[in-house]
Amino acid sequence: MSEAAKGTVAEANREGSRNRTAYTDVQGAPRFPIKLPVALKSAGSQSGVNGEPVETENISANGVLFRMDADVPVGSAVDFTISLPADVVGAAADVQVDCRGRVVRSFADGSRRGVGVVIDEYRFERK
Repeated sequence: MSEAAKGTVAEANREGSRNRTAYTDVQGAPRFPIKLPVALKSAGSQSGVNGEPVETENISANGVLFRMDADVPVGSAVDFTISLPADVVGAAADVQVDCRGRVVRSFADGSRRGVGVVIDEYRFERK
C-alpha cells in the first residue's frame, strides 16, 4: 500500500471515530468513507431506477452504505458489484467485488436514500 493510501485510510479511521452515532453501536467494524460507483440489483431488477447513479457512502468489512434515489425495503436481498480502481488496490487492472447481502437499514437523507447492507458473501474478480 502506498504511503498516500495509508494516510487516507488512517484519516478515514480518525474521521469515522469522530462522527459515530448511536447506530454505530451495532456495527461490527470500522467504516471508511469511500465513494465508488455500484452496480446494484434487488429482486431481479436494476436499482438506480431510470439510470440514476448508485454509489457507496462508506464501506466496512461487514457491509456498505449506499446513496441512491430508489428505496430498497429492509430485509430485501441484494446483489451488487463494486469496482475498485487498479491504482487504489495496486493491481494492473480494476478489481470487481461481486457481493450478495441484505438490507438492514433504509432512510431518507435529503433528496436521496441511504441504504445499509450487510455483506453475506463476496467474490473478487479481476477485469
